[in-house]
This record gives sequence, structure tokens and C-alpha cells, in this order.
Amino acid sequence: MKCPFCTSSLSKVKDKRSVESRGEIRRRRECLKCSKRYTTYEVLAEIEILVIKKDGKKESYDREKLQRGLNRALEKRPGIDRVESILDRIERRIRVKHLQEIPSQALGKWILSELKKLDSVAYLRFASVYRTFTDPKDFKREMEILKLGK
Repeated sequence: MKCPFCTSSLSKVKDKRSVESRGEIRRRRECLKCSKRYTTYEVLAEIEILVIKKDGKKESYDREKLQRGLNRALEKRPGIDRVESILDRIERRIRVKHLQEIPSQALGKWILSELKKLDSVAYLRFASVYRTFTDPKDFKREMEILKLGK
């Protein structure tokens, strides 16, 4: 870390705080050369995660894309306020397993398991898109699975 005033790389940390809302660490530093103080923010570097689609193509993991899907599934349903925590749990699961690539089917199953615990209507909405329902019988079959699972 270089001092913004004299560009010296010698500094000491005077104060350190966690900024919970942004997932950062705030450090108040003092330059050992010019004695001026400045603030730095540290953020955990994100690991590049690739999602392997059904056709074999790979694309970068996109939290916002999953968030949009969950928001659509939970639209006008109780539990829409839990979208962030669902995404956090899924991302934690990916990190714990040290995955750099994840099949979209696994990601979809994890989301469905989270929705199954939260709201059966949202589960059906998400499943209908994820599993590409083409017939009302698909909904009926999935509802039977839901009944048996509870």
C-alpha cells in the first residue's frame, strides 16, 4: 500500500473496522515517512466461478441473474425478503466445496431445495422455467412430488 501523499510504501495501521453492510475492512493508516493519515478499504477478491450450461457452454456465475429468477418466482409471495439470504447460502455452498465450475443443473437443484422449504408456489414457478414445463401435466406431476416430499 502506497501513501497517497508521498508514495512511500511504509505505513502502520492505526485502526481497523469491519464494514458489515459492504463486506469490507476499513483500515486507518499512518505513513511512517510523512506522518500523514489515510484510509484504505479491503474487499475479499471474488473467485471466478463458471456455470456449465446444459449444452456444455460455460458462462460466468451471475448473482444478479439468479436474483432476478428468484424475485420472479417469489413475486407477490411471502419470503421475497429472503432472496439475499438464499443466494448467500448457495454461494457459501459453492465456496465450501471449492468449486470453480458448477453445472447449471446442480445450481437449479440447490435453488429448488431452498424454495421448497420456503414457498411451494414459488417452487412451482421456478421449476416450471428451470425444467421447461410444456404441458399442464408437468405441473401436476411436480405437485405430486411436492406432496410426497412433505
